[in-house]
Amino acid sequence: MRSQSNNIKYIIILLVLSWLFFIFGNGILSLSNPDEVFYAQTAKEMIQHNSWMTPYLFGSPQFEKPILLYWLLRSAFIISGISAFSARFFPAVFAALGVIAVYWLSLVGFRNAKKAFMSGLILMSCGFYIGMARTVFTDMIFSVLIVLSLASFFWGYTERKNKAAGILLSFIFSAMAVLAKGPLGLLIPLLSVTLFLLFRKDLRFFLSRYFLWGIFIFALISCPWYVLMIKLYGTSFINEFFYNDHLRRIIEAEHLGNDTWYFYPFSIFVSVFPWSLYVLISLVYLVRRTYPKNTPAIYHFLASWICAVLVIFQPAHSKLISYILPLVPALAIACADFIYESSLLKKSSMTIVSALNAVILFLIPLALIFIYPRFKVYFPHAATIYIFSSALSILAISMLFFIIRKKFTAVTYLTAMVIPVFLSPVPFIRSDIEPYLSSRDACRYLLKNYTVSGPILCSKPFARGVRYYTDKEVAVMNTYGKNFFSVHPVPFLDTDEKVRIFLRVNPATYCVLRKSALEDIRRAANKNFRLDILKVIGSQYIVKIEPA
Repeated sequence: MRSQSNNIKYIIILLVLSWLFFIFGNGILSLSNPDEVFYAQTAKEMIQHNSWMTPYLFGSPQFEKPILLYWLLRSAFIISGISAFSARFFPAVFAALGVIAVYWLSLVGFRNAKKAFMSGLILMSCGFYIGMARTVFTDMIFSVLIVLSLASFFWGYTERKNKAAGILLSFIFSAMAVLAKGPLGLLIPLLSVTLFLLFRKDLRFFLSRYFLWGIFIFALISCPWYVLMIKLYGTSFINEFFYNDHLRRIIEAEHLGNDTWYFYPFSIFVSVFPWSLYVLISLVYLVRRTYPKNTPAIYHFLASWICAVLVIFQPAHSKLISYILPLVPALAIACADFIYESSLLKKSSMTIVSALNAVILFLIPLALIFIYPRFKVYFPHAATIYIFSSALSILAISMLFFIIRKKFTAVTYLTAMVIPVFLSPVPFIRSDIEPYLSSRDACRYLLKNYTVSGPILCSKPFARGVRYYTDKEVAVMNTYGKNFFSVHPVPFLDTDEKVRIFLRVNPATYCVLRKSALEDIRRAANKNFRLDILKVIGSQYIVKIEPA
């Protein structure tokens, strides 16, 4: 009875903290370029086309991602209107669900409510996890469904009376993950589970009628939308979704600078800040725990999970930090295990890593104050920066105080507050940073002061945002540059001659451009056109071009 009440207490605390960490203030910043507006605009156009099945962008079907996120976004827009908060609501809700799933998995694996609570707390306070919870991407929803699929399987494996429910739930969540991001929704859980059963020398666990029922239910949930899209759009869907957005990303780098062997190891270190040092130590600890024959199954499960994600994504040439979000929950559980066990034994390794972490956190505000004068033109509110720096310094000093007293539980709770402290200045500097993140202010200025009749000419990163915030047709100027990885159905002007032809068609062309594009358009326009810079908002130059 006491154990059940503790679980309820911990879950309530985690849910309240999830609201603060993931949902509170989610509408302060407008939807950002180029990705948040991509998803939001797609859902918006689905409403305009009265479509629940076909995603639309720039007036045409688009198949870069499956349908689940768009269903959620469209539902949110219908219920509470089109806004930044509505768009970010479901990723935040799924992030909270992921925290509870990690609590559940850790509880099943360790039979320790305090360690399970620490697992959830560490996950929710990882900087990358918070960032993905507060932005509109498929990755958070996809990753949480992966966690739910794996947790369900592990629950059914360790508690054999729940074998049927665990296997069937695992397939259900895997099917939903396939609707969120594609075939990886099956591949990641399947490889993780296979590696785990190989570790445990228990592949016979696959030989169950429940797996056959699971495959049937999986197909029933995941396949109909894909079958419908193939029936309606045929090779255009197959080529875009399966080749361009899956196979091509394996063999070709979308972002060349990321295509290195160390990108994901470095990304792991960054993504779990402020727990980075703890995670590095905990991975060593996890490897050691996988060797003894009588090791608890949870250690083999976590190791298999982490290996599966890296095996799948490391060889692919297209690399993004968001791709490895599915392994962050496993790292959080491993980290919590190390911190909890080391704290009980008051190991010197815990003292050293905690002290080093606190010193680094103390140095960050000092470095920020030192470099601030170079960037004060972007952040003129100096008081906010200094108050934030002071708060982070006090937090680090408090950590050192509790480290000296060997109060590692208090150190853990203080570390969990680092990212909220980092985010605390956002409401005060919103007006300073938003013009560099979003096209909202530029679009509002343009529509309020000028009559825009033709397509708006945009630099490539601004095209989706300008479409979202104006509902106007757009054209993209990127002279001598590459087109979108998935080509959009908009005019793409990659030569001076194409730019000149476009400008001749319109009596007045309004533009939202990056500074680097100004020289390109001046060169292309030459003396035949008059170019006026109407306003500069953040990194966006609002320009009007007319025939001379």
